[in-house]
Amino acid sequence: MIDFVGKKQWFFLISAVALIVVIISLAVFKLQPGIDFTGGTSMTLHFTPQVEQSQLRQEFINLGHPEAVIQRTGGDFFIRIKGISPQERETMTEGLEISLGSEITVRDYNTVSPSIATETARNAGIAVIIAAVAMLFYIAWAFRRMPKPFRWGTCAIIALVHNVLIVVGIFSILGRVANVEVDAMFITGVLTVVGYSINNTVVVFDRIRENTSKGISHDFAVTVNCSLMETLARSLNTTLTTLCVILALLLFGGATIHYFILVLFIGLLAGTYSSMCIAGQLLVVWEKGEWGRLLSFAK
Repeated sequence: MIDFVGKKQWFFLISAVALIVVIISLAVFKLQPGIDFTGGTSMTLHFTPQVEQSQLRQEFINLGHPEAVIQRTGGDFFIRIKGISPQERETMTEGLEISLGSEITVRDYNTVSPSIATETARNAGIAVIIAAVAMLFYIAWAFRRMPKPFRWGTCAIIALVHNVLIVVGIFSILGRVANVEVDAMFITGVLTVVGYSINNTVVVFDRIRENTSKGISHDFAVTVNCSLMETLARSLNTTLTTLCVILALLLFGGATIHYFILVLFIGLLAGTYSSMCIAGQLLVVWEKGEWGRLLSFAK
């Protein structure tokens, strides 16, 4: 028997430290927006024979694109520049082939106008907010027969926000140290993490509700801990099987979805942690009114 509830202060402390780090990172570094949010052109180019990244960067400067962001992804190069037309792209690749003495294969090409990018950014924010609010009301409705059902929904949303902040904060750090950009695929990954996190949390909450109805203990903390132990194997099995799928995507998926997979990987770990170590423990603290004791522990 693992005393998940008894160690809640330590779990909260770990999460608090992690959240402080990622919030500072977001405030200082912010996110590096991709062309889906700023407008521009992105390409994935393959060179035969291979060329050096420094050579390629110099050639883009010579072609009048000093703003080019160039990243090596396996044997390809991911490149983002200001918006160009398909004809300009053809002229550019022909010039690169001549100057670098290498044949170019364009594996991926996208152009987004600034107006569409602005609309995409607004819609992405609205989608995340609507998803969170809808889940709050759904969980409150699903647990309507329990005392104070909105308490359950609020704890689930707090755990959800915890997971999203961890993912977004880590990407802000990666944006600073490795020029990792966020795009529409990043938002898709975040929404996937939102759904996975809520699913895991609802499974735990449902077991807490069942055990509360059975009256296995007069102490709510004991009921929650027993419920966590009963759902531990299921949560770990779900996490491990999902990791297998993520690994398959990483090995056989294209370079353009690598960061999407990274979002899923980080969100999967954060979601499993929050469902087992944060959400249920928040219910206990709220039920017993232990906020003061929790603050004294933090001091």
